[in-house]
Amino acid sequence: MNKDSALLIVDVQNDFCPGGLLPVPEGDVIIPALNRYLALFRERGLPVFASRDWHPPKTSHFRDYGGIWPVHCVRGTDGARFHPLLKLPYDAIIISKGMDPARDDYSAFQGATEGGIPFSVVLKEMGISRLYVGGLATDYCVKESVLEGLRHGLSVTLLEDAVRGVDLNPDDSSKAVKEMTVSGARRATLATIAELLST
Repeated sequence: MNKDSALLIVDVQNDFCPGGLLPVPEGDVIIPALNRYLALFRERGLPVFASRDWHPPKTSHFRDYGGIWPVHCVRGTDGARFHPLLKLPYDAIIISKGMDPARDDYSAFQGATEGGIPFSVVLKEMGISRLYVGGLATDYCVKESVLEGLRHGLSVTLLEDAVRGVDLNPDDSSKAVKEMTVSGARRATLATIAELLST
């Protein structure tokens, strides 16, 4: 069994799902697949990480203060909570990002644990060299997390059936998937993941 693998679920928060302040179209449709991935990784005793936007009320990330996005995922609000149907295990490691009011954080690698340990440091300390990534949104935080993971020298696999994109421009998501794969990311689905985890 491959013990150097971990699952990263990116930003499956209420504000990014239908009914939220910045909803990804059909963002909640991926939750059943994510829950199956969660069960698979837990069965194998592999760690689970969940990133989240955790913004202050005033940040240059928001349109009102010079950014491009409406207010969303303000820390401590219901919109910033993980979607209630997402079955995160009790010992999932939460990675918070977007806390600096002067910076845009899209990648989970710009985040840190509750204790302030950077995500990359946690992975290194745990001996993780393979990261499997799903969540929201394909063309922003998923893409940037995958690309930065590759830059850190990790083997990164995109879970294609567990991502959804914003598509502010047509085909943004498909272009993002192409960019990730050209940069070295692998692609997997529930039908192929078991084989990858056992190699």
